[in-house]
Parts: sequence; structure tokens; C-alpha cells
Amino acid sequence: MVERHAPRLKALSEGGRFGSLDTVVPAVTMPVHASLMTGLSPSEHGVIANGWFDRGSNEVRMWQQSERLVKGEKVWEAGRKRDSEFTCLKYFWWPGMASTADVFGNVRPVYYVDGRKGPDMYMSRPGLAEELQEKFGTFPLFKFWGPGVDISSSQWIADSARYLFDNERPTLSLIYLTHLDYRQQTHGPEDPSFENEIKAFDDLAGDLIDHFRSQGAEVMVVSGYHMNEVKTPVHLNRILRGEGWLQVLKNDAGELIDYGCSDAFAVPNHQVAHVYVMNPEVKPAVKEKLSSVSGIASVLDGEEIRIAGLEHPNSGELVVMAEKNAWFTYYYWSSDGNAPDFARTVAIHDKPGYDPCEMIVDPEIAFPRLKIAWKLFQKVLGFRYTMDFVPLDASLVKGSHGLKPDGRDESPVFISSAGSSSGEHETILMTEMKEEMLRVIFEGSQ
Repeated sequence: MVERHAPRLKALSEGGRFGSLDTVVPAVTMPVHASLMTGLSPSEHGVIANGWFDRGSNEVRMWQQSERLVKGEKVWEAGRKRDSEFTCLKYFWWPGMASTADVFGNVRPVYYVDGRKGPDMYMSRPGLAEELQEKFGTFPLFKFWGPGVDISSSQWIADSARYLFDNERPTLSLIYLTHLDYRQQTHGPEDPSFENEIKAFDDLAGDLIDHFRSQGAEVMVVSGYHMNEVKTPVHLNRILRGEGWLQVLKNDAGELIDYGCSDAFAVPNHQVAHVYVMNPEVKPAVKEKLSSVSGIASVLDGEEIRIAGLEHPNSGELVVMAEKNAWFTYYYWSSDGNAPDFARTVAIHDKPGYDPCEMIVDPEIAFPRLKIAWKLFQKVLGFRYTMDFVPLDASLVKGSHGLKPDGRDESPVFISSAGSSSGEHETILMTEMKEEMLRVIFEGSQ
């Protein structure tokens, strides 16, 4: 993809090094970011997915922002040991708050008491978020996540990152540009329109790279995972419920998982799911049942979980891997009429698993733009409203990730301006990237 549609990234690779990253499992955002900055596997740093079941609170917690969840020495902490003047900008990396980096920031919506949600961000220094939004406009939350995702969110991040770099002069800048991930999930990685998305991103990233290079900085470009074309959604929790292992309670908001009374339930993250088996007696039967389900490639247990790098108290008693063309929903309700009220909304912290349908407007809605306009008018007037546009048809999702790639052609990309290529395709472990960053900073480009 880089060689065909990203000439500026290709030029960077031709002047430096180019290769593949051997990613961790699950190859999803939070474990990948944690491994890149610590050099540890998920079993060591503890971020075993984008969200997991917290046994103490008896809750599923998705997209937690506190960096204190990440165990192990961070790359900038190691840098400070070598040079007390070492500083780091950590920007839109997950988790994005309570960091030990010098300057850090991430998306942080405003959640009003009446249920409204507004765009905003969090920065580590008082007044800095306001400064950035005054200069570059309000952070485009609804272009960053939801049905309106497009390149303008990555452009905002790139523009403000350039400003922070010029003003803060960090030793190391960690910057995450997001939108290509989401576009592949809604359209599929093989969609013809994606070539234009890559070209537009190449221009955006190329401008940012040129600016850093003009200031004497070395640049590394890494992607965290490969996106698979998917056609088969697998409803793990419905399967568990059908066997009597998952229990629900029902109220006016719809059906909810009753974790305290359930023997087993799944917390899905794209193509990998942790299955929490609260009753050890049913574990063999749960594993046998899931192993027979079409779309499931493997069900890991015991030593297999350890080998995969996922042995941790946060992990499930079983870890389920999808077939390459399948992915896991969080759905558990018996019929769409019993779905919880949050199911049809963008509610990343309420759902017991990842929901890519949040980036799609339900095609069953007649005149969706008119309905959205009416909801926004209600918002302007200060009325309560519900942005219930998310479909419950998981077949609409076209791309997913989380698995190890099949060969280097599908591997995440590693490009570095530092050093020179031997002419052979390199493969670097994701857990080696921390030391690679430090090597470039302290030993130079050779």
C-alpha cells in the first residue's frame, strides 16, 4: 500500500529503513500503544485489550484513559535516566491521561448532566487545551469518532502537534493519527475509495514529516496492526446466553448483562475476545461450545494464553480468536426490541465491548440527515435528545483487526529516517520499538 499509494512515505523509507512490525495480540489500539511505549507484552504491562471486565467493581470498563493502568517503565522515563533534560510529548496515544510524559493530551468530550455530549480535549497543562482550540478551532470530536469520521480529525491533530513541537521542543514526540483505522472498518480495506484516503493521508503525514525533518528531527512511522476484510459477525454473548451461562436483567432501558449472576460472558475487542468464566465448573463446556462455532478460529486456555502473551489477572479464563473474515460483536439481547437504549447511540464507555457500528448511520432510517438536523436543533434549544442513529446490523461492518497477520505483506509497517536500509526487508518486534527509539535519540542515525 505504501509503495503504490503513498509516495512521500515511500520516499522516507528509501532514505532510511523500511520493514514490518511483529505485533502483539490483540493487535488493537491500547495494547499496541502500551507495548510500543514500554517494550512489554500485554501480560506484562496489563493492558490486555481496549477494555476488560474489572472483577472488583463487577463492571466492564472500555477505553480507560489513565496511564496508571500501564505497568512498566515508559520510553520517556528510560530517556530521563540517560539525560535529565529528556522531554516527551505524548499526543492522542492511549491511555491519554495521568501520564508521566512532560506534555500529553487526548480526546475528552464534555458530558453534560442532562445527557448532552460536546467536543473537547484534555491537556496536561492548565489552559493548553483552550490555547490549542482557540488557535485551531474546537477539537472536531464528531469527525474523530462516529458516522462523520474523516481526515479533518487527523489534520487537526497534525496541525496542533506541529504547534506543540515548535513551542515545547520535546526530545521525543509520540503522535497518533487515527482516521484511516476507522475508515477501513466502515468501508473495508479493499474498498476502491481507500486508495484516495491513503493518498490524502500521505500528503498530511508528508507535510508533518517535512516539518520535523526541517527542524533536524529523525522520524519513525509505525502502524499498529493490519485490517482484515470481514463478512461474518459472531455474537459470542448470544451464544453463551443460549446455553444458559449468561444472564440478563431487564428494566425500562432494555436488557443488561447481569455479571454477578452469569457463569460466563465475553468482552469482545474486534477479532479477539476475553471470555470471563465465573463458574469454573462450566469452563470445559464453554470452551467446547465456542470451539464448534463457525467464525471462531481458536479458543485459548491456560498455557496457550500464556504463550500468546495474555496471561494476566485482567484477562478472561478463555481467549477467543476469530477467523480472518469474522469479528466479534458485544450483542447479547434476545431481540432488537430488547436492546439497551445505549445500543443505538455512540456510547463507548457504556457498551460491554467494542462497537464499530457507531461509525455508521442506520440505513433503515428514512431521511437520516433531516432527523439528525432535528436532533441538533433540539440540542441548540437546550432540550433533552437522543442521537439514536447507530444500526444493530453487524453485517454492515467491513473491516476488523486484532489477529497476527498472515505474512509480511499484511504486517504493520515500520519506516525510519534514521539509518540506511541493507536492501533486505526488516522485521522488528513491536516490543523492541522502545529501545529502537532510544537508540536513535542517543546514538544517532547510524
